[in-house]
Amino acid sequence: MTFGSFRHVAGTAAAIALALGLALPGPAHADNLADAQALLKQGQLQAALERVDQILATKPKDAQARFLKGLVFTELNRPADAIGVFTKLTEDYPELPEPFNNLAVIYAQQKQYDKAKVALEMAIRTHPSYATAHENLGDIYARLASQAYDKALQLDSTNATAQNKLAMMRDLMSLSGRPVGRPPATAVAAATPAPAPVASPAPAPAPAAPNAKPAAAPGSVVPAPVAVPAPTPAARPAAPAPVAAASPAPAAKPAAEPDGSADVAKAVERWASAWSNKDVKGYLSQYAAGFQTPGGAPRAAWEQERTQRITKPGKIDVDIADLDVSVDGDKATAKFRQHYRSANLNTSSNKTLILVRNGGKWQIQQERLGR
Repeated sequence: MTFGSFRHVAGTAAAIALALGLALPGPAHADNLADAQALLKQGQLQAALERVDQILATKPKDAQARFLKGLVFTELNRPADAIGVFTKLTEDYPELPEPFNNLAVIYAQQKQYDKAKVALEMAIRTHPSYATAHENLGDIYARLASQAYDKALQLDSTNATAQNKLAMMRDLMSLSGRPVGRPPATAVAAATPAPAPVASPAPAPAPAAPNAKPAAAPGSVVPAPVAVPAPTPAARPAAPAPVAAASPAPAAKPAAEPDGSADVAKAVERWASAWSNKDVKGYLSQYAAGFQTPGGAPRAAWEQERTQRITKPGKIDVDIADLDVSVDGDKATAKFRQHYRSANLNTSSNKTLILVRNGGKWQIQQERLGR
């Protein structure tokens, strides 16, 4: 939510699919969505709504069409209907931050800042690297602070400190040039956890290329530095040096010695396998006692949420590709491409796991989207 006149973008059918982390629609379906989106861009809102309803008549659960319908409702100044659409999307796709963000923007427009704050916190909990939600949450805090200082002055008009603070908050919001306005939609690649705010019904920007919320929006998640393996094994050949005949063999050994990468790779595979097999106990055991939960949520609450998601009816498949492991002592970084498939969601995204070695076992200390 940028405080300012919020601008909508109804992206192409492919962009909407990617924004929701779903498989791209087929050609015919994409054409129908593109038609509806084109009508929205042209300002033919009623025609766009009718077109979307035609799509949903045959595919009532279609996420792309539902997302687009929420945008149309917002442009039609029907916030209650838009809230209903985006709320249902958050229930059906709780892994996605965009519907939460759009809800927050609508709530902010209605001056329901507490509700906007909760929605943004959910977006960040889902995607801790979602830069847009973090920025929007900061704006909400600024608005709440402004209201509190204003209330303080109503109770005591001579409070110079409150006057200065209120002036400072208003200057801050004035510099950003962003009073509350319409909520934006976001269009980003599935691999990008922190989508860039999208533009208005006129221009429809494509996902940003700079890889900062990774390969997506400027100002997004910053990938963890690649750990450099410790060079200590190189010193080992010095010991057998006095025995000339034996020295070549020990010299070659350090290069061949495992640095723990294979064990880390196995730990990642065990994690993905437990997830796919809905083995909740095995899955949770892959996380270290000091695991940094998304958004700083209590460990028990996070485990309960993960258990509910994993045990939902239907099959889950989690595949790991392009695994890249680096080890530095008892800490390791694993970067890979994650392919997730379930009854309701089919998505691919980059992911990074930070692991620590506890008693000879590698466990996850931190988990984030992006590489």
